[in-house]
Amino acid sequence: MKEKISVLIIEDNLDDYLLLKEVLDFSNELNPTIYHSGHLHEAINIATENPIDVAIIDLSIADSFGLDTFSTFHMAHPTVPAIIFSGCSDHELAFQGVKNGAQDYLFKGEPSETAIIRTIRYAIERQRLLTELKEALEHVKQLQGLLPICSFCKKIRDDEGYWSEIESYITKHSQAQFSHGLCPPCASKHYPDIFPEK
Repeated sequence: MKEKISVLIIEDNLDDYLLLKEVLDFSNELNPTIYHSGHLHEAINIATENPIDVAIIDLSIADSFGLDTFSTFHMAHPTVPAIIFSGCSDHELAFQGVKNGAQDYLFKGEPSETAIIRTIRYAIERQRLLTELKEALEHVKQLQGLLPICSFCKKIRDDEGYWSEIESYITKHSQAQFSHGLCPPCASKHYPDIFPEK
């Protein structure tokens, strides 16, 4: 079964756009919904109004040039995996884009249909893993930071202002699981007949 994805192609050269569109339309692996714009700000609006799984970005388009094209889009939509689509002479520029957050790059005229599809699928998967990692790190930071805890009942206040049992809070924000027992002082206090004080 083909994987459904939405692809935004930011490209002002009609021939290059049609080449990518044809590869995607006839793919045996993907069932794409394709959005297209040759203008950066219009493309940003498209990504704002529609769920985009991957963006393929030509760095030199009608209203933007060079790495600014990628950077501006990436700033507006940091969780959308971006693939730089550039001329063969722009190797260093494409590599800089990857260093600045693009998931990959394709050179016009070079890649095969298989390489294009593989690059798109890998970019989506890498971004998914990166997003999961960032979320996991945020949970770790949250557990390392200051936790507002009641001095009496020991409940913790969460980000929404609700008070939760400490076990519930930690289970929700980590992979920790709890098993309950009795420490010796509590055992003696609550069950003096069974656990006399020593």
